[in-house]
Amino acid sequence: MSDTPGHEFHPEIAARLKHAVGKEPELLWAPLGPPEEWDLEIEDRAIPGPDVQIPVRIYRPRGEAAAVRSALVWLHGGAWVGGDLDMPEAHETARGVAGRAGAVVVSVDYRLCGENVHFPAPHDDAVAAYRWVREEAVELGVDPARIAVGGASAGADLAAGAVLRLRDEQETPWQALLLYPCVHVPLPEPSPELAAALEMLPAALHMGDDLMDELIPIFLNGPIETASPYAFPGFAEDLHGFPPTYLDNDEFDTLRSSGELFGDQLRAAGVEVEQVTSFGVLHGHLNIVGLDAAHATLDRMAARLRRTS
Repeated sequence: MSDTPGHEFHPEIAARLKHAVGKEPELLWAPLGPPEEWDLEIEDRAIPGPDVQIPVRIYRPRGEAAAVRSALVWLHGGAWVGGDLDMPEAHETARGVAGRAGAVVVSVDYRLCGENVHFPAPHDDAVAAYRWVREEAVELGVDPARIAVGGASAGADLAAGAVLRLRDEQETPWQALLLYPCVHVPLPEPSPELAAALEMLPAALHMGDDLMDELIPIFLNGPIETASPYAFPGFAEDLHGFPPTYLDNDEFDTLRSSGELFGDQLRAAGVEVEQVTSFGVLHGHLNIVGLDAAHATLDRMAARLRRTS
């Protein structure tokens, strides 16, 4: 993989863009092949949360483990208002990471924001899920010292906010795995390189400040100026003590400016950061089942979870 974006769409995505945008948008996210096959035990459960029971889906490799396993608490995307445990970014990501890493993955069906649900409800659910995995480590076969928190898009924002709060409460997770996150609003200005990439992106696929102006009142139920840094961790005054972090940004993605800036902020705070740009793909590439770039991302996530310390 090159270190510099080439500003060429992945061939499969380029072919889909010709037909999908404005005509058949569902074609952008249609599977490219069957789901991967993994020998996993998958269990739906409800766990105690601060206000409600939180549905989770637990993915465990079958067979005897040589030792206790690492774990990932995983939060799907969906702009804080959508998504579920069955979407590919949740289900296929959890399956793929658990199978590759031999790890336990707990996918969290956190509360979605809407008329009667706002921050901190989904944030509280994310924190509660991490604490539950740690408390139930023996039953889950998990090493309590190797529990990571991760998510994609809005789920990555929730993951980063949960990690920040857990750090503040002396419960810092082992690692953070953040996929194409949005942790700043308004979004940072794009670099000249990113701006050039975004010029190639159809207008319907831009996720700029107009979209954020619609979503933020639903998420926060208040002005961004008074938002907690747990809602948007990119505005935290102090990121020291944040755990080692894997950051994966999509090349053709308006939100890449946020992910790249957050990587810079973490490094400035002395945090170990592995930052990757997934070339040729759009925001949300983990939702395309069978995409080779998605498999490469899952490989890197699994490598993080195979660490022994």
